[in-house]
Amino acid sequence: MKYPFLDLAKVNEPYYDELVRAAERVIRSGRYIGGEEVEAFETELSQMLKAPYIIGVSNGLDALRLILRAYIQLGVFKEGDEVIYPANTFIASVLAISDAGLVPVPVDIDERTLDIDTSLIEAAVTERTKAIMPVHLYGNIVWDDTLVAVARRYSLKIIEDSAQALGAYGSQCGLHESSFAGALGDAGAISFYPTKNVGALGDAGAVVTFDGELARVVRTLANYGSDRQYHNIYRGFNCRIDPIQAAMLRVKLPYLAKENSDRTERALAYQNTIDREGIYLPYITHEKYDQVWHQFVIRVVNYKRDRFREMLEREGVGTAIHYAVPPHKQPCYSGMAHGDLPVTERIADELVSLPIATGTSVADAMEIGRIINRLDF
Repeated sequence: MKYPFLDLAKVNEPYYDELVRAAERVIRSGRYIGGEEVEAFETELSQMLKAPYIIGVSNGLDALRLILRAYIQLGVFKEGDEVIYPANTFIASVLAISDAGLVPVPVDIDERTLDIDTSLIEAAVTERTKAIMPVHLYGNIVWDDTLVAVARRYSLKIIEDSAQALGAYGSQCGLHESSFAGALGDAGAISFYPTKNVGALGDAGAVVTFDGELARVVRTLANYGSDRQYHNIYRGFNCRIDPIQAAMLRVKLPYLAKENSDRTERALAYQNTIDREGIYLPYITHEKYDQVWHQFVIRVVNYKRDRFREMLEREGVGTAIHYAVPPHKQPCYSGMAHGDLPVTERIADELVSLPIATGTSVADAMEIGRIINRLDF
């Protein structure tokens, strides 16, 4: 048997006919920038997340960049201000901060959740700190009273990197009436990269907020800084979502709940099957939040990770690593100032992602778990 880590053709196969019809609809419309398809997508995502302002953009990184740049235009941030982020994240979180002329400040993570350790945030706050960027990594919401209290005490914005957590839900825990990841804080960024639980057939993203003025500036910045044709009030960008991608996402958004439910079943199959000393399973937060399992990430503690992956590959099991090198260790950030980050740096050598997307059945997950249990090291 073969258990590939991810097969995007299989992921999109159930929607094939609807996707073709949606593409044809866009082609026949003659509207290839903006228009009704984009407006409908934004409305439908707004209704799903119960947030009033959605701006479709080109990708998740640009969603973060636009939020930070908009706060600068509004005078909330200025160059040299600091943004706290979790040291264990995809580099896009940090690229957005530095691109805006802001200073990334990494904080170590909680060893159980692999998300930012909220008890360490306050110690990282300085007079230049203006925001906290929690990252709902792997689909697991990071949000608690400590995070909110620190943000309020120091008047910090909470900007969610919700690239991996569409549909994750917390029981009335946000700053507003929505309890969905991405709509908990002051602003949120979503990615629709093809591998996500709802993926475009290319790149796409969205900004989420309850702040109408922030939404206006984000939308303007994304359209060359133009508030009307040939009138540019900001030095903006070309970061608009394509109507073809908006149409693809409109097909797939109604299936998000089922996709997340299916991934939860596979995750529980892994949890109930894998039983081996030295293999640490993901922390389940269902008592407080409904996580969505973008990835199922185990920690390989007592074995060499490369050897572990090689042995699984020989058994037909594909794996991945999310993420092998923390941003502060990347060559492009070699001069980044940071304190001790012992948990992040240790677990970076232990993380392994197992197959969980469409194409991996519950029976597959159980068999992969049994394979792991019987590997002969």
